[in-house]
Amino acid sequence: MSPVHFPTASNLRIRRRRVSPAPVTLFPDGPDDLSPMHVASNLAPVAGQRSSISDRAAGDCSTSSSGATSAEPQSTISSGFQSRKEGPVRNVAANPSERAHARLVGIARLAAFSPPAETRRKSAERPEYFVLPVKSILNRCDSKRVPFEWTINPYRGCEFACKYCYARYTHEYMELDGGEFEKKIYVKKDAGPLLAWDVAHKYSYASEASGGMQAEHIAIGTATDPYQPAEREYGVTRACLEELAKKGGLSVSIITKSDQIVRDMDLLQRIASRSDLAIDITITTLRCGLTRLLEPRAPRPDLRLAAVKKLSEAGLAVGVSASPLIPGITDRDGDLETVAAAAKEAGAQWFFSGVLFLMPSSAKQFLPFVREKFPRLAKQYDQWYAKNGYAPEEYRRKASERVAQIRQKYGFRSRPWVEKKHTAPCTQLPLTWDAAAVAQEVGRRQSCAAG
Repeated sequence: MSPVHFPTASNLRIRRRRVSPAPVTLFPDGPDDLSPMHVASNLAPVAGQRSSISDRAAGDCSTSSSGATSAEPQSTISSGFQSRKEGPVRNVAANPSERAHARLVGIARLAAFSPPAETRRKSAERPEYFVLPVKSILNRCDSKRVPFEWTINPYRGCEFACKYCYARYTHEYMELDGGEFEKKIYVKKDAGPLLAWDVAHKYSYASEASGGMQAEHIAIGTATDPYQPAEREYGVTRACLEELAKKGGLSVSIITKSDQIVRDMDLLQRIASRSDLAIDITITTLRCGLTRLLEPRAPRPDLRLAAVKKLSEAGLAVGVSASPLIPGITDRDGDLETVAAAAKEAGAQWFFSGVLFLMPSSAKQFLPFVREKFPRLAKQYDQWYAKNGYAPEEYRRKASERVAQIRQKYGFRSRPWVEKKHTAPCTQLPLTWDAAAVAQEVGRRQSCAAG
């Protein structure tokens, strides 16, 4: 099958001079792309600070499908330090001309009060870390376009600084520009106890989507990488896994670009022994230079493949995501096939890839990057993505066909999958009154909730 590339200029009906399709020489291996970071001061600890019961029982924070969380900082609520009318003003708003003097509410107000977090890192290029005192870790996702009901994002922001990252828009909820996504990392406080409360009070072992036959699905890492460098210091992801390991009958998936996930092999095996667990490792290309250009601070592809191998050998269900497939950059003939072959050799059970999608905040960062590093692609990217987040339907169709052929060739499953060994551990109470049966069933349900 011929590679899925940009169409020629004639296919795009350009009336100006002809633009040749992108040849192999347009895909150079680039240098490291490092961004200067600010040094944090006035540090605040993260560990050892527990939320009160009143914090957790006060009601769920308002959420979006991205996992954005809205809450008032407890210090402000209890002390009456500032009213909403006189609240803090963020002068680095995403749209300075309209928002620079807006009064902050919700997650933006909470972020504005977040103190810097303690860090052992000394490099001047490290991000700024802040402690974010959220009221919930398990966030409801109501979108019908994704196969999960809940998300867990241990951090807001991600140091890997992937040029194409769609999640940059989540910083805009905090009145920060998407370009700050890798520079200001927010560490969610008290993840363990909050998640324990959330699972006990919000999670259902009988999802509506499955007709009550399967547990609701929890996706970890949908808007931030749960194993970015911050995890080595703050351990928010591990704290969440420790709570999930106490339960049984859950449905959980994790997606990451980091080989650091093997650190938690013990917890992953405990979770998999009692719940359904799927792990996705993202590998967009095996070309290290191109990886460094696109994903400046993420681990090398060979390290990610080594993680796939270790997870597979440990008996865990693991697959590889080659998303996004970046037109004209990671889609040349043989590239996607090489990733798939390496994934299969490492023990991956499934393989999938989707074409690059650019939300406005992502396009704002990615399109200038293309103009600088891949200038011969700039015109076509502007035509495709300047006013639309999706690549043309024809390109996406060909990409989908290509991925399907790859899966067939290597015997992959089409998407993250695990055999449902632990589904629906808790049944509904019987409609007819039988005191003994009811008592037994109540005991079973309490056992499920307690793990």
